[in-house]
Amino acid sequence: MAWSYLIGAGLLEIVGVIGIKRVAEKNNFINNVILIGGFIISFSLLMKAIETIPLSTAYAVWTGIGTVGAAVVGMILFKESKSPLRMFCILGVIACVVGLKLTEA
Repeated sequence: MAWSYLIGAGLLEIVGVIGIKRVAEKNNFINNVILIGGFIISFSLLMKAIETIPLSTAYAVWTGIGTVGAAVVGMILFKESKSPLRMFCILGVIACVVGLKLTEA
């Protein structure tokens, strides 16, 4: 169950990041709810996950999901660069997070 919490926390971090972008473009109530709600729920789920999963692994996975998710959302929704080097770096983040999980004691 802890891994479900952690994955959910990472996905909701992406929601919070989308909220940041939306607030930067237009500061209104709905965009602030997306921003604040996404991060509050994300942090709550992360705290639940850390009760079972080691802190270093949980934090790396959470930030990895958020980093990769924000980059992908930026490319899809906000027309950010899709350069081969950027894609390679995203794969590097994924590889590092998986490596941390595989080497956890």
